[in-house]
Amino acid sequence: MDGHAMAVGGAIVDSGNFDWNLYKEKFPGLTTPDASYHGITYTEKFGKSAYITKATAQMMRDLGSIQSPQNAFLLNVGLETLHLRIPRHCENAQRMAGYLNDHPKVAWVHYCGLPGDKYYDLAQKYLPNGSCGVLTFGIKGGRDNSIRFMDSLKLIAIVTHVADSRSCVLHPASHTHRQLSDEQLIAAGVQPDLIRFSVGIEDIEDLLADVEQALEQA
Repeated sequence: MDGHAMAVGGAIVDSGNFDWNLYKEKFPGLTTPDASYHGITYTEKFGKSAYITKATAQMMRDLGSIQSPQNAFLLNVGLETLHLRIPRHCENAQRMAGYLNDHPKVAWVHYCGLPGDKYYDLAQKYLPNGSCGVLTFGIKGGRDNSIRFMDSLKLIAIVTHVADSRSCVLHPASHTHRQLSDEQLIAAGVQPDLIRFSVGIEDIEDLLADVEQALEQA
C-alpha cells in the first residue's frame, strides 16, 4: 500500500463469508461467550460482521493496534498510486524473469509468470492481469558468487523490503539467515545461492543493465 518504505501497516479485509461455526472449536474467541464484553458470542450477535466487530471492539481495545495519524496519512498517499504501480511492478518483473531465465550465469529462476514454472497455470487462472513483482533466482557457483553479485550492484538496493517503488534484493544466506550453515539453509527451504528480487518501477533497461554488469562480476 505504501510503496516507498515510509510506513509499516496493514489492513483487514473481511467479506464475512467464512463459516466460523463450522469449526467453532478452533475459534473460541468468536464462537464462545466473551466475558470482557458482557458474555456476548460474536457469531451469534453479529453474524457476518462477527470477525471485524471483534477486531475493532475487543482486539483494538486490548492490544492498541491502531496507526499513528502520520502513518495512516502515508499509507493513504501510497494507495492513490497503487493502481499505477502494480502493473509496472508486474511488467518489469516479467521482463527481468525472462532475462534471468535465459542468462548463462543463472542456475534457476522461480517466477509464476514464467512458462514452465510450477505455479504458472495457477497464475494464469487467478492473476490474468499480471502475477507479481517478486521473483527468486540462483547464480551458478553457489553462495560466494551470489555474494559477489550482490556486492556488484550499483542501482538496485540491498534491503529487506518488498513492493517498494525502488528495486530491492536480498541474499538470505549472507544476510537474514547468515547464522545458518548450507545444510541448515536447505533444511529450512532456502538455497544458499537464493536471491530474492523485488522488482521496482524504475526503467527496466536501467535495471537490466545493472543486473548484467553485476552478473559479469559473479
